[in-house]
Amino acid sequence: MGRYVGEKEDGVSKESKDICRTLLETKQPVPEDSMFHDDFFEDTCEMIQNRNEAKVVQDIARLIVPSAQSLAVRGAKHLKCLIESVNEGWNNSIPLLGPRPQPDYAVGFKRTAFTENQLSKIKPILGDIMDESFFMATYYMYFPFLTCEVKCGAAALDVADRQNAHSMTLAVRAIVELFRLVKREQELYRQILAFSISHDHRSVRIYGHYPVIKGKDTTFYRHPICTFDFTELEGKEKWSAYKFTKNVYDIWMPKHLDRIRSAIDELPPDFHFEVPLLPAESGLSQDLESHHLSQSFTEPESLPGERGSQLGIVDVGDITPDTSFTGQGASKKPRRNAVKSKR
Repeated sequence: MGRYVGEKEDGVSKESKDICRTLLETKQPVPEDSMFHDDFFEDTCEMIQNRNEAKVVQDIARLIVPSAQSLAVRGAKHLKCLIESVNEGWNNSIPLLGPRPQPDYAVGFKRTAFTENQLSKIKPILGDIMDESFFMATYYMYFPFLTCEVKCGAAALDVADRQNAHSMTLAVRAIVELFRLVKREQELYRQILAFSISHDHRSVRIYGHYPVIKGKDTTFYRHPICTFDFTELEGKEKWSAYKFTKNVYDIWMPKHLDRIRSAIDELPPDFHFEVPLLPAESGLSQDLESHHLSQSFTEPESLPGERGSQLGIVDVGDITPDTSFTGQGASKKPRRNAVKSKR
């Protein structure tokens, strides 16, 4: 179904590059009273310096990546279709490499983002509340498209990058598998289908995640969009990630939702969707071998002036450190991935 390779590809599409620039450059209002206010910013940076992850999450995480649901409560009605999770395991997602993801913050779609007819059409690929699926993260979050990981300490952001890469590979896989059902997967070729943000007490890394599809093979990549130190130059870039994320919600998300809905609308009423059983217990190398995967996530290109491509190795120990892989447990019913139409 999917694999990772280290070879050079064409990179993300020009259309997606243009979208990234729009998301970076479009202006957005920012909170008037926060720990990033000019009067408090220097003291805030000093307070969180060399502190642990929980302290950084408590004081500034939502100033880097704003809460979609909080924005909806405050009047952004177009965001009411979104739902978020905080440090919650993606127990309903069919795993890829081992432990299931558990992002510090994630955003996807509610059931109410879809019509009753659309929900009826995708029920065979979603199953029930205890089922595992390509298309759910948790039982209440469909088609996740944004994750954020917060890490502190030496080389911590590299760990955050790998965790985000794992989560967003599952997110991109979901869109690809949906579009395969309606034979439209080539529309997704080199298109960014998800975003991730990694940060600590001073640095931020923003990525877009996209597939390269060749026949039945799908290769997943991440594209470095922007990297910066928000404490530099008296906080010149302190709101950059916040504005970018709001633009993802306001500009990119509605079009992404329309794309998903259009594919669901084309699903035949009588298809059957099957997924092969995954190994119940396996180390990283065994998992990779059984899924015909290598360990690499590749970032082929970056926008001018951005951080260069960097190869990240997915280490199972980095993915969700406080959990273990249980495979297809007794309480989970796997969804099936071989499509068989009754027609």
